[in-house]
Amino acid sequence: MASPTRIARVEIHEFAAPVRGLGAERSNPLAITNIVAEPGGAMTLAKFAVVIETADGSRGEYVGGWGATRATLGQLIMIAPFLLGRDALARELIYDELKTEIRQYDHMAHGHLDIALWDLAGKRAGMSITQLLGGWRTRLPTYASTYRGQEGNAGLCTPEAYVEFAEHCHSLGYRAFKIHGWRNGDAKREAKNLLGVAKAMGERMALMLDPACELRTFADALYVGRACDEAGCFWYEDPFRDSGVSAFAHKKLRESIKTPLLITEHVRGVEPKADFVLAGGTDFLRADPEYDMGITGTMKIAHLAEALGLDVEIHVVGPAHRHCMAAIRNTNWYELGLVGPGMPNALLPVYASDYSDELDAVGKDGCVPVPDGPGLGVTYDWDFIVKHRTQLHRFALD
Repeated sequence: MASPTRIARVEIHEFAAPVRGLGAERSNPLAITNIVAEPGGAMTLAKFAVVIETADGSRGEYVGGWGATRATLGQLIMIAPFLLGRDALARELIYDELKTEIRQYDHMAHGHLDIALWDLAGKRAGMSITQLLGGWRTRLPTYASTYRGQEGNAGLCTPEAYVEFAEHCHSLGYRAFKIHGWRNGDAKREAKNLLGVAKAMGERMALMLDPACELRTFADALYVGRACDEAGCFWYEDPFRDSGVSAFAHKKLRESIKTPLLITEHVRGVEPKADFVLAGGTDFLRADPEYDMGITGTMKIAHLAEALGLDVEIHVVGPAHRHCMAAIRNTNWYELGLVGPGMPNALLPVYASDYSDELDAVGKDGCVPVPDGPGLGVTYDWDFIVKHRTQLHRFALD
């Protein structure tokens, strides 16, 4: 007799809708990651939702966030049929076999399937994913993570605008603030902006700097790194235009500055991250359930860091991210981003429950809550998703 937890259907719902207040920088409108404030304007965002159903009608769902890109969607359509007929509760086996199946790709689609499988398991058990993981946190210390700087007179356009926005975030309850600077890789501009924020906020907020791989030379990265030392930064993240993958370059930088480095956002999975940290390339590890093969992959990375006496920091937002952090001892901050003055997070309003990753989601204690319902603990707004659906991909045994 067939197992009741055999996966019978997988659906991928593509949908798109405008987000007001955002636009693309006019000087480079076709750039892949180029979101700026545009008062009175709107940017159409395309995302996707994954649904997994078993033979007995159990259902797991996940709506992708920052990792739900067109490239990820292409991989997801390719690998979704792999799940058909498999036991939905055998997440470790699916993780292991799927990792091998798509070894020539970057694994970005893997995470969305794994998260949906955890949602399904939690709903079957009547437990939250935090409970399934043995977690205990109910509220997570949170930092505001900014959009990149922009030219003109809107958004984060000047050092003064960064200070004003940091002050606003502090008034809401945030006690940590991460700066993403400008796209042009101007080291002096980055350092001056950081030191201005540090002068205004350094006694009241932990500060992080993430040039997002825009600095062009080792000398530039070193110059900005020394500004991080002066500012007392909590960490310095992804400075180089190597895309954050050279352990040797980052080891050299670590040896020349005092500020801890946070690298490996762009290194996928537990084994390459182990190689990177053992080669001396970082002080903190990065993990993301969407990027790193799901909740299953993220917890492996957390345990790797724990075994080495290091911390792991969860990248950006989502209910899966909160559940992982709730079950990890060696972690510090939830990244609420991206945010900016007059700029909503570049996500769509997919929740029918009160879950939010917008700037005002933080409490006066500087924390966000962990959903406590079964599975992911959120209710998706399927009326919104279906209304804005552009395509449905359905894979089934029948």
